[in-house]
Amino acid sequence: MDISTNTSIIHNIEETAFERTLLDAINAAAKVTLPAFRSGLSVDNKLDEGFDPVTQADKEAEQVIRQVIEGAFPHHMIIGEEHATKQTDSPFSWIIDPIDGTRAFITGVPVWGTLIGIAHKEKIFAGIMAQPFTGEVFLGLGSKSTYSRFGSDPKNLTTSKVQNLDEARLMTTTPALFEGEQLQAYLNLEKQVRLARYGCDCYAYCLLAAGEIDLVVEAGLNIYDIAALIPIIENAGGTITTFDGSPADKGGNIIAAATPQLHRAAMDIMAKK
Repeated sequence: MDISTNTSIIHNIEETAFERTLLDAINAAAKVTLPAFRSGLSVDNKLDEGFDPVTQADKEAEQVIRQVIEGAFPHHMIIGEEHATKQTDSPFSWIIDPIDGTRAFITGVPVWGTLIGIAHKEKIFAGIMAQPFTGEVFLGLGSKSTYSRFGSDPKNLTTSKVQNLDEARLMTTTPALFEGEQLQAYLNLEKQVRLARYGCDCYAYCLLAAGEIDLVVEAGLNIYDIAALIPIIENAGGTITTFDGSPADKGGNIIAAATPQLHRAAMDIMAKK
């Protein structure tokens, strides 16, 4: 991806500096994650009850991402899934999920991704999702969202124009994210859309930004699950909030949609529960 001609300034820092660091970080992470993918690696469980998998690749990938960020921006905060938060006085914070979709990762399905978001005073303004096995990079920075594959020239992303539920292609990682009345609300929503598919984690949000699907609805997300994806979706023309319309920056119950009209239609169903 050529960044030599980009000289925009974001919060008094050249946009190229953020982009270069994001790209360096995902490339460093790929050197850890790719050799481990489909390798029969061992898996640990974070929970005493239930199953929340983590691998050594998750931990090591986050470490190398942190090293890249600290080399470029040593005073910035870093929030990651696998290691303790680096607290500083800086208004900037980097939010890392080294392998979003660890369940996909440990079952050989290439819809996991490395996520890195950047916030200024807790407002997310940049994000990247990289799927190194397929060579795909989705980047939201400045006023654009772009897509490239194996270093190809980036192409601008635009969401679809779908406004009505009966035309919408919906994705969620699994209906098991929802419980009780919330599950019933989701099932009611699913009955009203044209097509529903499961299992893509962060990749679904990037497909929405690319116009391939129209709606993503999920519950119980952490900040590192969603931060990087917000600029990718919004810069492509999409809308993303919590079920009650609040900012998605901290995670929670999330609706992402191709258009404001479709977002409102989905929220009218999910916000009731």
